[in-house]
Amino acid sequence: MSTAPAPRPLQQAGQLATNLRLTAHTVWDHLTDDPVVLALQTARRLPQRPVHAAARGVAATVRGTDSTVGNIAAAVNGDTARLHANLADAVARRHDLSAGTARRLAEVATAVGDVEAARRLLDVLPDTAAAAAARARLAWHLGRMTEAVELLAGRGGPAAALHRRYASELDVYAGSRPSVTAPRGYRPADRRIMHVLTNSLPHTGSGYAQRSHSILTALAADGWDVSATTRIGYPVQVGKPFAADQDVVDGLAYRRILPPAIRGGLSGRLQQYADALAGIVAEVRPALLHTTTDFLNAVVVRAVAEAFGIPWVYEVRGQLADTWASGRPAEARTSERYRYFKEREADVARSADAVVTLGAAMQTELVGSGVDPARIQICPNAVGEAFLAEPLEPGAAQAALGLDPDWTYVGTVSSIVAYEGLDDLLSAFARIHDRHPRVRLLVAGDGAALPALKHQAAGLGIADRVVFAGRVPREQAHLYHQALSVFAVPRKDLEVTRQVTPLKSVEASASGRPVVATDLPALAELVHDGVNGLRFAAGDVADLAAKLDALLSDPGAASGLGRAGRAWALEERTWTANAAKYERVYRRLLARPAGGDAGSAGGGVGSAGGGVRGPR
Repeated sequence: MSTAPAPRPLQQAGQLATNLRLTAHTVWDHLTDDPVVLALQTARRLPQRPVHAAARGVAATVRGTDSTVGNIAAAVNGDTARLHANLADAVARRHDLSAGTARRLAEVATAVGDVEAARRLLDVLPDTAAAAAARARLAWHLGRMTEAVELLAGRGGPAAALHRRYASELDVYAGSRPSVTAPRGYRPADRRIMHVLTNSLPHTGSGYAQRSHSILTALAADGWDVSATTRIGYPVQVGKPFAADQDVVDGLAYRRILPPAIRGGLSGRLQQYADALAGIVAEVRPALLHTTTDFLNAVVVRAVAEAFGIPWVYEVRGQLADTWASGRPAEARTSERYRYFKEREADVARSADAVVTLGAAMQTELVGSGVDPARIQICPNAVGEAFLAEPLEPGAAQAALGLDPDWTYVGTVSSIVAYEGLDDLLSAFARIHDRHPRVRLLVAGDGAALPALKHQAAGLGIADRVVFAGRVPREQAHLYHQALSVFAVPRKDLEVTRQVTPLKSVEASASGRPVVATDLPALAELVHDGVNGLRFAAGDVADLAAKLDALLSDPGAASGLGRAGRAWALEERTWTANAAKYERVYRRLLARPAGGDAGSAGGGVGSAGGGVRGPR
């Protein structure tokens, strides 16, 4: 386990100065890329109460439907009905709008995914550099990368900077990669492993970050010397300007790569990332590198591992091309970006010395993309720490959180994004709340879709029966699961949700709570109908309502499903059990002779015994 001394005040001051320069550089880049998206992202990262109060004030003051600020305020408030009505009105009057107004509204429409409104507003613009940038942003949003680059070719001003950024990213997606030269005589330390991560605790509390921390903790407990490094620019570039260059959480060190500025273009950024990681590897001397989706991490880690002559592992935790496409029109799935994204993911997975993934559906996808099955190990999402202790009764957990224990709560603990289907959960609850007058809906978590959910609850007349708890502190996550009598995972039916198994369902089962989940292949690996929960037909709000109603009406049956789920989770879904699978992967790779073939290392990584079994 890697630790670090506390930073000295002068070091802290120097790091803060570096971080502030990096923040300013990042803001400037985003202003060039897309000022509307920057405004929306900034609003989501600031404290939500004052942001929404300010947005409501703007909405009340700005009456015109053509106001860029007013429409951004509507988006921040989740008032999508007003926003799209304003855009539709602008489209109807587009020939009467000034070119500047039509362009700004088109950029708002692109940022919020109203592609048809953006197209029609852009149709009336003259051929100027500003209009070319707006058209390129729409093409880029839809995955038409080459078209976006060509639209900006030869343009001056901000359009030229956008052209350089798009051209560099296209180059990376088309297959360019960084290169690294390692120092001579590299000697790795025995049993020393470095994970290279997208994000981590304590700055990000997502399931991704918790999984990484749990893996590292379990490996350290088994005697491996582990540390982690996060991607270049993190966490400063996600709004944490006071971050240190290293955090220690539960004795585990997370190194940060925080230069004063990031090189221009994605290819320059990845080369800078690779050079910095190579310097850390030379200092730390790991025997193996382990990274996670997406391919941008993998191409950097591959270059460094190959240069230093050490094996590397690629952990596929999601299908991020499908995540990207899920928030766009159907045409995005046939786009150039989507095709390149899938090709690059397949390429890095095929070239890794071993591949780890979360479940059977994702394993099938990897094999279909050409990855040798012998190199794939399934290490499913699992639980540890507070989720292993005997769960509290709902009333006790509610009291601990300051919730009224006289109510029964159903709901979820989740990232609040569109594909989670929480709008369907609200609609289903609206259908049954009259039948269960002492039941409230609890939604714990934060994300881009939260303002729209709050607006929806008001529109359904159930705002007084819905508790939006906001972002959940890590140390309270288990209590929010335990405060619920029924846990819901109402994901939309999309390619990404059909393949990726979520952590929250396993945590709910470990908490002894029955799970109502969409009938999708990935969720079927976790929720066995009538055993540890109930599944409902995807997109069928009436079926979801019926399943919630059934469990609320029969607490005995619900309790039985919860007990079965906890027994399964404790038997099969712990980080201790997963650590043994990681160790098998690492030992086989580290036993391989230098320069040996990964596919024949110790007979291959293998997936035998790594399959996912549900409760029986």
